[in-house]
Amino acid sequence: MNTLRSLARYCGLAVATAAAALATALALTGSPWWWVLAVPVLGLTALGVWDVLQRQHAILRNYPLLGHARFMMESIRPELQQYFVERNFDGRPFDRDVRDVVYQRAKGAEAKQAFGTERDVYAVGHEFLTSSMAPRPMPEHPPAVRVGGPACTQPYAMALLNVSAMSFGALSAHAVLALNKGAAMGRFAHDTGEGGISEYHLRHSGDLIWQIGTGYFGCRTPGGTFDPDAFAAMAAHPNVKCVLLKLSQGAKPGIGGVLPGAKVDAEIAGIRGVPQGRTVVSPPHHRVFSTPRELIRFVARMRDLAGGKPVGFKLCVGDRVQVLAVCKAMLAEGVTPDFIVIDGAEGGTGAAPLEFADQVGMPLTEGLMTVHNALVGTGLRDRIRIGASGKIATGADIVKRLAQGADFTNAARSMMFAIGCIQAQACHTNACPVGVATQDPRRARALDVADKSERVRRYQQATVRSAQQIIASMGLDDPSQLHPRMVRRRVSVDGAIRSYAELHEWLEDKQLLNGPPSSWQADWAAADPDRFNP
Repeated sequence: MNTLRSLARYCGLAVATAAAALATALALTGSPWWWVLAVPVLGLTALGVWDVLQRQHAILRNYPLLGHARFMMESIRPELQQYFVERNFDGRPFDRDVRDVVYQRAKGAEAKQAFGTERDVYAVGHEFLTSSMAPRPMPEHPPAVRVGGPACTQPYAMALLNVSAMSFGALSAHAVLALNKGAAMGRFAHDTGEGGISEYHLRHSGDLIWQIGTGYFGCRTPGGTFDPDAFAAMAAHPNVKCVLLKLSQGAKPGIGGVLPGAKVDAEIAGIRGVPQGRTVVSPPHHRVFSTPRELIRFVARMRDLAGGKPVGFKLCVGDRVQVLAVCKAMLAEGVTPDFIVIDGAEGGTGAAPLEFADQVGMPLTEGLMTVHNALVGTGLRDRIRIGASGKIATGADIVKRLAQGADFTNAARSMMFAIGCIQAQACHTNACPVGVATQDPRRARALDVADKSERVRRYQQATVRSAQQIIASMGLDDPSQLHPRMVRRRVSVDGAIRSYAELHEWLEDKQLLNGPPSSWQADWAAADPDRFNP
């Protein structure tokens, strides 16, 4: 039996060797056309011999030639999973139903479904929005959110759905051009990502949210710290409507980045303000502040340098104590940002180690409610607008996030779908098959800017319109009337349903100042405006 198993392990090599010997003999003694068969079979034989001799892959040593089938099947597994295995409603990160909605709206088609939902509405965890017996007429024009606190002299009208942070370098030039042109046509904002403002962000004059990370790209000194003069010059650009300081991002909170010198060509070097050909390190922390109080002072400084334009910060929430420490710093300094963007841990445009993507950081639902409650409890909520980003793709997603405390939403991956992304999950390989997340000019040229920019505009407008329709069907005239009680969740197999108002604690205005509830007392007491970690 053991002998038979050993023979089976090497049967591929044995068959190839026998076939090669036969084909070679026939070619030498008969027609030269036998070489057409002999050459590839000899090549397979040589590969089998190499498999036995090599030491890197045990499966190839034990199963020469046949072992390659395992690697071939593994390489096409994602495609088989997406196209033949997963159902319409259970794919990850985005299921087929959601992707189809984005594709259809981007094309200008009706995103409708016949014969009812495929989802199990009685499953534990199913969420739904409350419809009204007295729906309201839908407004003709999309709503806008005024972003700008008391110290802001150039407030901005933010759309309900905007392009979330994606840098040039992570995205191709054609992708950035399409997103920005679509934003310009649709009159919504385009977050630059932390890679700096490129010519592709400016060509079509779309409204920009200039994001600045720990690398301070576009406003850095030769030593890699913040350059106030360079910042003021760039912030003065008329296309820059807001400035966003990135503390962390959902895909990889607490991780910096390394851009290898081989990728720092003349164009990237000019955009990011770094030496060409030299490796650039973005540390996980900021150099210009180290405490909540210093963060808030830096926000005020940035707003002054930006000529009074709205300035905010973005984070993936980790610890409620740190959020409260920042709120205490705002109260102590009398300074508030104009907006805060909450990035959920389910965010994913930035490639990250699996452990960080799966296990680090707070999901958007909890992060959003944490920040909203902290600002309400400290009496600061009316001065600060909150943006939510993390798997926003449909009108229902927008409505849920607004009901949970957001004022506006940002989307990255769904905007990528609108310009052709097929969820190949190859963003970090430079081999994006549709030219979105690559710097390969041959792949990027497949993305037609004129067509895809129109798709971005259509998708954003149709999705916001869907959100407006849902809000009107709930009997409301304005998004500001949404409330946590209007989002319901099935919580047990016995049919129990609870609203978000019942499932979660919601603070009253200035409640933390007047006497925090017992569930917040320990965190409120531990929060220190002069240190992030208690």
